[in-house]
Amino acid sequence: MTPYPLTAILADLHANTPALGVALADARARGVERFVCLGDVVGYGARPRECLSMVMELCVPGARDAERDGMALVDGICLQGNHEHALLHSAEDFNPKARAAIEWTRDEIRSDPDRERGYAFWDFIDSLEPMQVDDQTMYAHGSPRDPVREYMLPRDIRDVDKMTANFKLMERDVCFVGHSHVPAIYREDGRLFLPGGRGSALDTGTEGAGEIVRDLAGVARNRAIVNVGSVGQPRDGDNRLSYVTYDGSEVTFIRLPYEFESAAAAIRAVPELPDYLADRLAVGR
Repeated sequence: MTPYPLTAILADLHANTPALGVALADARARGVERFVCLGDVVGYGARPRECLSMVMELCVPGARDAERDGMALVDGICLQGNHEHALLHSAEDFNPKARAAIEWTRDEIRSDPDRERGYAFWDFIDSLEPMQVDDQTMYAHGSPRDPVREYMLPRDIRDVDKMTANFKLMERDVCFVGHSHVPAIYREDGRLFLPGGRGSALDTGTEGAGEIVRDLAGVARNRAIVNVGSVGQPRDGDNRLSYVTYDGSEVTFIRLPYEFESAAAAIRAVPELPDYLADRLAVGR
């Protein structure tokens, strides 16, 4: 079996370039060989075009063995999130604040001064699928059952019907998801792991040390759904960005501070974007 490339798995970037820049720099320093984005590159934040450009550079197939910042990367993956789906179709089921952000984002992409680049953005967004698999791993934006819209939240571990339905539809022993912005591991045997608990590496002030979970799938086929958290808009009460690395066996949860004030100021500078979307960055909610 071909060795699994050390993969950085990011989700829910939400047009937050300060957070994305920190995450990418950290991943490069760790020697990451591949990038996977689980969707929601855009929405909420004020820099959709910049985030799209950064993700396209890293994840578009065809980048295999291309030298990027001194690194040889294998082909990456980017999924369609519900915000990309709303851009292409409709945001009528979004709350008013999220809908306002989608409408502004759509206009912002359309108004790109480089017409060819604007077309490339739309071609890229239109090409995305909400779920993909590789030889060992499944990736979905929301969940295995509903990859666009279903949230996986810690309380769901008690919902036996929901968990059973999702594990039944898994095509691999491990599935990485985003969408809820809350990092966690859901085990098929009913156990829940929340990174950053008391005494963990993520709770000791050792920024970026990472919290490692080994033998993720396990020899007993105790399958796992892993929520990687959010780079651009964490919602677990911790305002640091969240992403993971995965080498085919070990998953490492990483939390890093970034200049959320800069991302918030960029949102407030856009009259069409509600200030609430900036305020929540400070509190991680």
